[in-house]
Amino acid sequence: MEQTNFPHRVKAGINFGIPKLLFTLFFLLTSFVSLAQQQINGIVRDEQGIPIAGASVAEKNTSNGVVTNFDGEFEMSVASSNAAIVISYIGFTNSEVKVGTETTFDITLKENLQELDEVVVIGYGTQKKADVTSAVATVKSEDFVQGNVKDAAQLIQGKVAGLTVSAPSGDPTQSSQIKLRGTSSLSGGTNPLVLVDGVPGSLGTVAPEDIESIDVLKDGSATAIYGTRGTNGVIIITTKKGNYNAKPSIEYNGYSSLSTIARQMDFLDAGELRQKYAEGYTFVGANLQDFGHDTDWLDEITRDAVSQVHNLIFRGGNDATNITASINYRDLEGIFDKSETEKYTGRISVNHAMFDNKLKTNVAMIASEQVYNALGDGTSFDPYIYRQAIIRNPTEPVYDDNGNWFERDVYFYDNPVGYIQETIGENRYRNVRFDFSMSYDFNDNFTLKGLYTRKGNSNIRGFYQTKNHVSTVKYGQDGFASRGTDDYRGNYGQLTLDYKQTFGKHTVTGLAGYNYEDNVNEGFWATNRRFPTDGFSYNNIGSGQGLQLGEAGMSSYKNSDKLIAFFGRVTYNYDDRYLLLASIRHEGSSRFGEDNKWGNFPGISAGWRIDQEEFMENVDWIDNLKLRAGYGITGINAGSNYQSLSGLTYGDYFLNNGEWIRELVPSRNANPNLRWEKKKELNFGLDFGVLDNRISGSVDYYQRRTEGALFDYSVPTPPYFYGTIAANVAELENSGLEFLLNVTPFETENFTWTANLTYSTNTNKVVSLSNDEFQLTNDFFDQGYTGEPIQIETHRVKEGEPIGNFFGLKSVDITDDGVFLIETPDGRIIPATEATTEDRQILGNGLPTAYYSWNNTVRYKNWDFNMNLRGALDYQILNFSRMFYENPTVNYNVLDSAFDEVYGKAVLNDVQRYVSYYVEDGDFLKIDNVTLGYTLPKDALKFTDSFRIYFSGLNLATFTSYKGIDPEVNRDGLAPGNDERDKYPSTRTFTLGINFTL
Repeated sequence: MEQTNFPHRVKAGINFGIPKLLFTLFFLLTSFVSLAQQQINGIVRDEQGIPIAGASVAEKNTSNGVVTNFDGEFEMSVASSNAAIVISYIGFTNSEVKVGTETTFDITLKENLQELDEVVVIGYGTQKKADVTSAVATVKSEDFVQGNVKDAAQLIQGKVAGLTVSAPSGDPTQSSQIKLRGTSSLSGGTNPLVLVDGVPGSLGTVAPEDIESIDVLKDGSATAIYGTRGTNGVIIITTKKGNYNAKPSIEYNGYSSLSTIARQMDFLDAGELRQKYAEGYTFVGANLQDFGHDTDWLDEITRDAVSQVHNLIFRGGNDATNITASINYRDLEGIFDKSETEKYTGRISVNHAMFDNKLKTNVAMIASEQVYNALGDGTSFDPYIYRQAIIRNPTEPVYDDNGNWFERDVYFYDNPVGYIQETIGENRYRNVRFDFSMSYDFNDNFTLKGLYTRKGNSNIRGFYQTKNHVSTVKYGQDGFASRGTDDYRGNYGQLTLDYKQTFGKHTVTGLAGYNYEDNVNEGFWATNRRFPTDGFSYNNIGSGQGLQLGEAGMSSYKNSDKLIAFFGRVTYNYDDRYLLLASIRHEGSSRFGEDNKWGNFPGISAGWRIDQEEFMENVDWIDNLKLRAGYGITGINAGSNYQSLSGLTYGDYFLNNGEWIRELVPSRNANPNLRWEKKKELNFGLDFGVLDNRISGSVDYYQRRTEGALFDYSVPTPPYFYGTIAANVAELENSGLEFLLNVTPFETENFTWTANLTYSTNTNKVVSLSNDEFQLTNDFFDQGYTGEPIQIETHRVKEGEPIGNFFGLKSVDITDDGVFLIETPDGRIIPATEATTEDRQILGNGLPTAYYSWNNTVRYKNWDFNMNLRGALDYQILNFSRMFYENPTVNYNVLDSAFDEVYGKAVLNDVQRYVSYYVEDGDFLKIDNVTLGYTLPKDALKFTDSFRIYFSGLNLATFTSYKGIDPEVNRDGLAPGNDERDKYPSTRTFTLGINFTL
């Protein structure tokens, strides 16, 4: 940047007068000073030699300063050769240079990793990491998991203590499962609130490659300011942005991946089945006879899946305006045939500053379109297909002698190849988000900010099963079509006023804000069957005869909800030693009852920076030691829209005076007392850093109690109009410990090894399920379901017990003729044939009590190596595949282990049962991600600023005693740990990618 001096022209004359005389003296003085000034110039670079645009170059102890241009260059005048200049840029250590007789400078700034981590994102703002008094974690892009990740959550898998991220499904359209600090609701869900650049969104709002950092707010004092949506934590995603005075650049990140099934269950192949025939075994159903073929049914419907991802980011800016634009393309194949998705995402953000940078505006837009095949009605994949592949007789052909799909009349037994090939479907999703924000700095103390967002997404779905599909061949549908669409639109508004003031050793900040959000959802669907031709598939749904025969279906809906909130926060810092934060949110939701529309959600936390005390001055090896304590109340916007209102619906028809009239019947009771679920949380923490922060970390302990958890209760009719009512009755408890340790074992000029370890525990308990007004028949209810033919619930939720308990028959032995022996709750041993539902008991729990991870990064010169390990401890899994198919008496193909002796005594000769024999320990350790990268030297490619190539593997190895495909099974809901037989198996993925910047 160029510094401009404004010359003063004084008109010559004899009679100046006093004003003119003073002006002349001032002119002479400034001219003398100007002649004494020294002109200097130079360039500012980073340690790799890349010019830094926007760096500040200031003459020390003066207001004289400039900013480097696109090429890192600067030019300025200083007072004299005795002057010193100070060069600074965010993320780098300041540099001070004496001017002397030099006029040209080449200055290198060193990266300051501690400063990079200094600012974290909190609710509606940022805060210095040193000042944070709540449980908050930050993960920067350089620490993200690399490779073919599903979404934003998988980027931080194993990186944040207390946050569990898993991918139990290999379906490329499915997002990660995510849970923070356990289960806090019976019906409200466990997903955290996700904010993308400050606006509610989802883990898939932006492409993972477009994310700069992810902040996780964990405890109640941090999330209370988000009120009715803060109970499950808050994940704040910050996208990559441009800078003022930034050199134009193009960043590319692209990779290609190969995915395979992670593990296969060992079912009988054709050779093994024929050997069983030879040994004298006889079967019914699927394996009744040898059909003379050798078919690997799973291989017939799966493939090695090849995917590609490309991401481009364009950035640049001048003094007043900067722009960031990105485009992302994802073409992902699943391991099953016709299981794939294609997605385009575009984002643009423009920032503009005016009036000496006091007024700042931002206009941004995010748009995406995703298209994927639909092998299920409304879904990308029907997991029933996988079950059909593993239970199919391996001696059967794919086609019969006439070239048709080979089918047999066996119950729930369909050709999986035909099921896929005779299904036509497509789902198309479009998402658009428009943001506009403004901020105005009145002075150094007050800033007013406003934000408006308009969001919308829509989808249209089509699904068709042809006349050659098994639904026609065996079940006579004669073609089945489904068509549907959903539309969402919403408005989000936010207005805040920030205040900051420092006086002496005291620093106070304040925030006051208003929040508004409305959402509207609507859609419809229709089904029909018995079509004259397959030619139209789902595109001429009215031509099906099912409409005339009363076999068609149709439905439509529309609903809306609204949230309004007023909130405030105050922080206080005394001498960087004593810290305090207090917040309050007053929020109203249209979902709640007439008497409980509004709620208050306070939060408070305090910190003591012990290392800043005078008595710690001589303790040089301690760099950071801070105690934290916090308490906060948050809510869950549980239930559905209109749930507090009475409802009527149309029922059956009746004949009245020769006319058919439809009944109008109650569908919902009014509950004016319906309110938010309230979670109260207490958190104690310790942050530490020693030996120049070569060892640092944190420890947190939390207790949280949910009051008024929502559940449906049976009520008498009358006085009620309907047999159940949603009410706030139940109470739950969670507690746990979280430990984070960052270590740098080795650090030299060419070699660095950093390690990150996390460990967290969680225990939960159902405190109560009833109160004086609403009661369950018992102090428990059952959840989960085995499916046919066992047909019994798998879990029990009971007062005084944790969520996730498996509840069934405890098998301890087997009779000589192959029947399970059951131990009853009172200690008796009886044959399973004599057991009843009253003999069931707790068999284990599907939620791990502890999670851990170990993340390593090694850098040697231009090479980098990352390895992430993680695992879970002390939990069980119900192995449905063994429960149904580790039994030689069933009507389908079976596992090899079906012929092993149970308990080392006898081969099973019993019906399929839900017993503890199939409940296995799920503890595991995974080599989750390994990445090896190489960055080319600066002079290797003249046209690039940086160029890196890398190879990565995901889900590489699992060490476990669990006999199923993957011990990382579904843990959502109230029946966690069920490893269903209908599933999309997890995958192992290898990726080759490049990153470069122009």
